Amino acid sequence: MIKILFVCLGNICRSPMAEFILKDMVKKRGLESEFYIESAGTSNEEEGNPVHYGTRRKLSEVGINTSGKYARQMERSDYEKFDYIIGMEEYNIKSILRIVGEDKENKVYRLLDFSNNPRDIADPWYTHNFDITYNDIVEGCNGLLDKLIL
Repeated sequence: MIKILFVCLGNICRSPMAEFILKDMVKKRGLESEFYIESAGTSNEEEGNPVHYGTRRKLSEVGINTSGKYARQMERSDYEKFDYIIGMEEYNIKSILRIVGEDKENKVYRLLDFSNNPRDIADPWYTHNFDITYNDIVEGCNGLLDKLIL
């Protein structure tokens, strides 16, 4: 089983969006039993809060439900639990490494490093553009899934 943890700052916008998009992709390919997918934030400021309404609205447009998901802060022990720890931007990567220490097993990546156009994914909390974030995350998840199942 491949274990993936998506990470952003608060775990209410980008990382849960990535979690549920990838869960949907693997379900549609009949690969659910081969993946364990979760998300977390590097900060505790949103801990216990539900997924942001903008993310919920965008995902519901494409038939994806996020109910039951509440923000949690990433823990040092997550490094041992997951095969891939995937941040949304360079700032997340720095924060992930602050939490886990050295990435000795080469588990930490930016999501769009799996695309043909590596870059950061903008935070829709600030941009208010959940469509662009959604498109970027779909691009990254497609690239990640292609790498993992080939």
